[in-house]
Amino acid sequence: MSSAFAACRKSPRCLGCTRNSNRQRTKAIARRPHNAPPVRETGPRTNERIRAPEIRLIGAEGENIGVVTPQRAMALADEAGLDLVEISPNANPPVCKIMDFGKFKYEQQKKEAEARKKQKVIEIKEVKFRPGTDKHDYDVKMRSVLKFLDNGDKVKVTLRFRGREMAHQDLGRQLLEQIAEDVKEHGKIENMPKMEGRQMIMMIGPQPK
Repeated sequence: MSSAFAACRKSPRCLGCTRNSNRQRTKAIARRPHNAPPVRETGPRTNERIRAPEIRLIGAEGENIGVVTPQRAMALADEAGLDLVEISPNANPPVCKIMDFGKFKYEQQKKEAEARKKQKVIEIKEVKFRPGTDKHDYDVKMRSVLKFLDNGDKVKVTLRFRGREMAHQDLGRQLLEQIAEDVKEHGKIENMPKMEGRQMIMMIGPQPK
């Protein structure tokens, strides 16, 4: 090794050595390309995806054609300009139908959207009382309780005791029993009154329709 080259290797200002060093570092941190997982197929099998050796075929008009090979069924579907769709994969043999698969999917999505619209999300509404709630305040709060129940929501009735009121829990229980009596045509008691800390709680659910 020449003295000039040795001096170059010792010098931190040598651009050639710096480039080589950078190249080595870049090579060391290179990453492998990310391989995305295969996309899972969803929905019923159609056309070439139907692998059973034999199927029971239903025609486009609902007629029972009988047991045929998938190849024969595909030929009939092609003649009709439609698709071959597996509608009962667990049957022996599987049941397939000739249909317009795009139209079938659209109608299925429409039905699912309608079903989601009709689903009622039950919420829990809380109404708070006090052991000494007067008649007017009681009537106002009860109107809220009945409104929530009629809308299909659950109602959590909370009765909070303060200070010396803890010594009169029997009065609080009587109040909750009165509430249970007043809502019996609109709801049902799901959890009977119970103490949680300084609160007595009762859960009321809506009447099934």
